[in-house]
Amino acid sequence: MYQYDLETMLSKIILPGLRDSFLMLGGSILTCSICGFLLAIILITTDSRGLRPNRVVYETISAVINVLRSVPFIIVIIVIIPITRWVCGTSIGVGPAIFSITVAGSPLIARLLEGCFKEIDARLIEAAKSFGASDWQITWHVIVNESIPSIVSSMTLGIVSLLGYTAIAGTVGAGGLGAVALTYGYQNFDDTIMYSTVFILIIIVQLIQLSGNSLYRKLK
Repeated sequence: MYQYDLETMLSKIILPGLRDSFLMLGGSILTCSICGFLLAIILITTDSRGLRPNRVVYETISAVINVLRSVPFIIVIIVIIPITRWVCGTSIGVGPAIFSITVAGSPLIARLLEGCFKEIDARLIEAAKSFGASDWQITWHVIVNESIPSIVSSMTLGIVSLLGYTAIAGTVGAGGLGAVALTYGYQNFDDTIMYSTVFILIIIVQLIQLSGNSLYRKLK
């Protein structure tokens, strides 16, 4: 067991890990939001009560989402290592971690957003149709626009989940606070580093939750 002094622990271990965690979180928020939003739009549009019902498309995408959501992330990230290596050129580092988190996180975001979109009063959609609004206008200006407060609330939960994914990704070579806690804390029997990373993650989660709640109240 090797004990690190405070300066070394902060500058050489904690801060680089925190930087990598933020890079993974920021990148995965962007990619998962885009992919999840597109999937949610397709689901809400092709649903039996959607603007363009299509059972085959809906059931197919829904089944894929359910499969990906039912498999623990640590298993997903290991199973898709060959694909990650093919896409990113390597399976280790921040970039591959973002790709893996996108594969596992997009279905989660899609379901969260789909739930937000389904909360819209059907009478608003019917009213928009009566005024001659196109499907695109109804989707964007009615369904999405009216769902913004709910989207903020759901995305807050989603971002917290993505943060958890970044910590798990660290256990398989992605870096970040997860790798710090495992390598320098758990495996090196260093309780200071171990509990420091846990404390930092708790603070980050609290900041995300408080920011999301504040924004939701303003929009609501």
